[in-house]
Amino acid sequence: GVEVGPQPQGVLRADILDKMRKIVKHGLDFVQLFNEGKEFPPCTIEVFKITEKVDYPRNKDDEVIAIIHPKLQDQDWQPLNNGDPLFLTLDGEVIAYKGDCTVYPTFINEAAYYEKKQAFVKTEKLKLTAKHIRSSVS
Repeated sequence: GVEVGPQPQGVLRADILDKMRKIVKHGLDFVQLFNEGKEFPPCTIEVFKITEKVDYPRNKDDEVIAIIHPKLQDQDWQPLNNGDPLFLTLDGEVIAYKGDCTVYPTFINEAAYYEKKQAFVKTEKLKLTAKHIRSSVS
């Protein structure tokens, strides 16, 4: 499957549709070349592994008491370091990120995850290396 976004539920965006078409075309091109026996050289890519789901701050009645800080909004896949603004309380107090390493938040403030009590997810950046590959079918 391919998920391309972000985009709000029920909204059609031309730029997101274009990105989806391009990634599907690249995937199909790879399959065709692989099936034709093309050898692909070793490669290394960066990926992001989800490490934790983070909820909005809540009070004892389970009510949300803070929103995503404006400096974090729309910063998916960007580094978040210890002390960076994370949430903004309804009283205007900044809640900073407290962590011992840099993380890369994503799915920040997405409506589809609000009911799941997920303000964003933390990810860590990893590098994966693949050996050369070639189809064994001729």
